[in-house]
Amino acid sequence: MKKLWILFTVVIVASFTILGIVGGKIWQKMPPIPKQVVATDGSVLISEGEIMAGQNVWQAMGGMQVGSIWGHGSYVAPDWTADWLHRECRFILDLWAQEAAKKPFDALSAEAQAPLRARLKGLMRANTYDPATGRLTLDAARVKAFEANASHFADVFSKGHAEYAIPAGAQKDPAKLRRLATFFFWTSWAASTQRPGESVTYTQNWPHEDLVENHASGQTVVWTGVSIIMLLAGIAALAWFFAAKRKEEGGPAPTRDPLLGLALFPSQRAVLKYFAVVSLLFLVQILAGVVTAHYGVEGGGFYGVPIDKWIPYVITRTWHVQIGILWIATAWLAAGLFIGPVVSGEEPKGQVLGVNILFGALLVVVAGSLAGQWLSVMNKFVGENTWFWFGHQGWEYVELGRVWQLGLFVGLLLWLFLVVRGVAPAFKKPGDHKSLLALFLVSATAIGLFYGAGLAWGPKTHLSLVEYWRWWVVHLWVEGFFEVFATVVIAFFFMRIGLIKPLFAATASLLSATIYLAGGIIGTLHHLYFSGTPTTALAFGSVFSALEVVPLVLTAFHAMDDYRLSKAAPWVRAYRWPIFFFLAVAFWNAVGAGLFGFMINPPIALYYMQGLNTTPLHGHTALFGVYGMLGLGLMLFVMRAADPERRWNDRVLAFSFWSLNIGLLAMALLSLLPVGLMQTWASVDSGYWYARSGEFLKTPVMMFFKWMRVPGDTLFGLGALVLSAYVLFGLLPGLGKKKTP
Repeated sequence: MKKLWILFTVVIVASFTILGIVGGKIWQKMPPIPKQVVATDGSVLISEGEIMAGQNVWQAMGGMQVGSIWGHGSYVAPDWTADWLHRECRFILDLWAQEAAKKPFDALSAEAQAPLRARLKGLMRANTYDPATGRLTLDAARVKAFEANASHFADVFSKGHAEYAIPAGAQKDPAKLRRLATFFFWTSWAASTQRPGESVTYTQNWPHEDLVENHASGQTVVWTGVSIIMLLAGIAALAWFFAAKRKEEGGPAPTRDPLLGLALFPSQRAVLKYFAVVSLLFLVQILAGVVTAHYGVEGGGFYGVPIDKWIPYVITRTWHVQIGILWIATAWLAAGLFIGPVVSGEEPKGQVLGVNILFGALLVVVAGSLAGQWLSVMNKFVGENTWFWFGHQGWEYVELGRVWQLGLFVGLLLWLFLVVRGVAPAFKKPGDHKSLLALFLVSATAIGLFYGAGLAWGPKTHLSLVEYWRWWVVHLWVEGFFEVFATVVIAFFFMRIGLIKPLFAATASLLSATIYLAGGIIGTLHHLYFSGTPTTALAFGSVFSALEVVPLVLTAFHAMDDYRLSKAAPWVRAYRWPIFFFLAVAFWNAVGAGLFGFMINPPIALYYMQGLNTTPLHGHTALFGVYGMLGLGLMLFVMRAADPERRWNDRVLAFSFWSLNIGLLAMALLSLLPVGLMQTWASVDSGYWYARSGEFLKTPVMMFFKWMRVPGDTLFGLGALVLSAYVLFGLLPGLGKKKTP
């Protein structure tokens, strides 16, 4: 154990050192925001502060939940960076063609087009930013293109655009619409302008756009090859290590359930109501997801009802994403609170009060953040930064206003305090459980503290820096330390009911955490290949994100171990359904996180696929398939441990389990995967802008595969409805009525 702890510590320290160094490089080399943008005649096109003000307009409207920037965001509307760039290029080519031949560009012969395209590349890729004055100078043709694009996007957001699921009046203020255009222009400028002294743009030549010869760079191709080699090497090394070190848990299972006859402490009974909230939020999230998916085919409403007047796409998607994170996190936090008395055998004074205060705080954060987001998107806030503090920050997965974000952070710190004081007495007892308990506290501390990375930016922070810190929350907090925490909690439950020995549980959990974090921490950078970051981020991100996949290829071993545990003794059958949900976690770890994750992670793949439906394919199968299934499994395990003598309805649980898993698989294979692959084909052949355009997404074949979400979504929804109803009306009533020990 000592060697494992040393290795774990080295991995953590080294990984965060590299992540911090790369963060410093991003700060040094992120695309500059000009103080002024001027024409060659000296007239001012964009004044100081307007670009950042435009970013704030975009954020307050929902930001990444209405289209995307640099490939990050939602999928119905275009990527505004790619769309602006393509429209600007087409405008300039047509302008020059009319001046030279009195014809549009497409009417010219290939021989006549060639010099204009070469001229366009020289114009667009030339870096005319002066760092000494902070001034960016634009050619007259680009000034005219800017005005044309600004007029187009003003119409999109003021008059509405059904293909983009943008309702009329999304933004009416002409001044704000002008600022919004300046922000879109700047992101496009960074994507088409070469870094000083380099042959690539600030975004590593992303997006793919033939008109300015934005093509995958040599670094993108080379580091893809290196990442694949590292993946194969990592798999081989882990397989050899696993074969050499693998040991069985050893020892027979107890003849009866160790939890039989035990009563719950008051804080454990208080925790049970968290699962009522989990079940209700689960249903609300699915309802929001159904409406969100339908916006992708109808755009302006829900089966003819113009609901976008009251609940536009940006709100339903915001709620769908945020509520999903909230109910999953609530299930995991509740499991952490429940486990304290399980391992310590006692309860600190006042623990139940803390559990109830935390419950109330979570309800306030949920209700306040959802209401604030609606008010922000519907333009109800007044004041310069009110939207930031109480409304919609505009960042995917971190949408909630700063006040609610602070409230959630304080709640997590309270949760950490309750968990620590709940398990602390267990350290005083002899036994082999202390290493596992220490890892549990390390992961709980990380969960409590790392959400604080979401407080590292403000309303005026550069987009590249926000993206760096945002993925600390999304990747490190959600995908990193929650994974470690979940592994330890499952081990605790199995250890407590006597199916595995404490030393084995501690060794296996610490080794798994070390292997996962060895790739996972630095692997955060794979989200930042094309976010205005230098090649350093691409190099480290590609190699270590490949290593993230390594432990996932061996999930079958862990799944079979869990399955064997479910048959260790007749009484273990009572824990069958929680264990089956853990088996589902292993399956979706391999498929959703491993297969579909690595499909888009290598730089050359993500260059063409970023922000296409291959992203929600990975997102749905990894976020719900892994973390959602784990949340449901932990919820059922807690309720089983709370009353192991109670008889459960296996038919109901079997229906919900298989409906959820088969429905998720159908959603992925019948709709998200084919749509994503066809978009990728279009991205490679015609450019990224086309793969995200309404023109392509509304073709008959694409509409067919979008509608093919219905079978899987329906089956999935039925499974969720049955499970939630059974928890709310079948399991929770009367649970925890036994007297306090």
